[in-house]
Amino acid sequence: MMTMRAAVMQQTKQPLTIRDVELGPLKPGDVLVKIGASSICHTDLEVLEGELKYPLPIILGHEAAGTIAEVGADVSDLSVGDMVALHWNPHCGHCYYCDHDQPILCEPYTKNRAVGHHYDGECRHQMDGEDLHMLMYLGGFAEYAIVPRQSAVKMPDGMPVDRACLLGCGVMTGFGAASNVARTAWGETAAIIGCGAIGLSAVQGARMNGASKIIAIDLDDKKLEITKICGATHTINASKGDAVAEVKALSSGRGADAVYECAGSERVFQESIMMCRPGGQVVWLGKVNVDQHVSFKWGALMGERRIVRSSYGGARPEQDFPAMADAYLNGQLKLDEMITGRIALDEINDGFDLLRRGEAIRTVIMM
Repeated sequence: MMTMRAAVMQQTKQPLTIRDVELGPLKPGDVLVKIGASSICHTDLEVLEGELKYPLPIILGHEAAGTIAEVGADVSDLSVGDMVALHWNPHCGHCYYCDHDQPILCEPYTKNRAVGHHYDGECRHQMDGEDLHMLMYLGGFAEYAIVPRQSAVKMPDGMPVDRACLLGCGVMTGFGAASNVARTAWGETAAIIGCGAIGLSAVQGARMNGASKIIAIDLDDKKLEITKICGATHTINASKGDAVAEVKALSSGRGADAVYECAGSERVFQESIMMCRPGGQVVWLGKVNVDQHVSFKWGALMGERRIVRSSYGGARPEQDFPAMADAYLNGQLKLDEMITGRIALDEINDGFDLLRRGEAIRTVIMM
């Protein structure tokens, strides 16, 4: 076993503590990744606040990238020194859901994720002689991570590690919603509600798929300015007017062809449907507490609208991650603008405070 430093969550609503943690050994299908950068996502905050239940103690962090430090005996297609971006949806490929092209619902994945274990159901971390859990098979707020081989996707040469880590969750979720889920088509109108990392990525997915009007909606004028860099053709500050009426006015009174909800509130879920034209599609990417009820007027659900909940943008990480990295390197995909700060591992609680106050899109921890 090796020893590393990790930010450990030991209680809900309490600061993380930097601890020495034992890690290993690798099993045949594992890879050991030296983490170079890991960004703080709202899902990490949900676990910390107790809204999303996981066993404790646990290492959070599921947007991470780094270099391969060691490979298991059965791993032949990655080598020491390869730079990889990590993703949180390993899947077996042969259960009921994998056979139905729904790998995000993979039965072994779902079973072991909920208990904070590795994909094979066992732990790879120990602290004070006891098992230490990991979030979404990654545990990226640490100097190293042992992950299943399929959770590590090789990056093209020249991809900066602090941008690569963003691909692992927020960028994939938003970009994939527009390119894989709703498949915004040439000439269509797309509306994106909530312009954090997921929303900014949805804006770009809509742009790169040929949407002619891309309407970005948020409460923060600074974020709305960033959406213009990412491809928004129109912006709406929802605190200053009726966003539903403005979207309809920009779309000949019909509503948007595709609406991407990236904010996560009952009111916004309701408004996302009202912004969508009859026959259009709504993709819900945001979320509320899992026990919260959300209500709708039945009439708002009429008109042949299609409503889809997507947790990961129809991710195909082995294909999508390198393609998005190439798009960044050739200037098509904007990632620099999403990073609002870089901090050290010891400053991680400051990063969570920024997220709580709404002052961060992505704070990246540099290892």
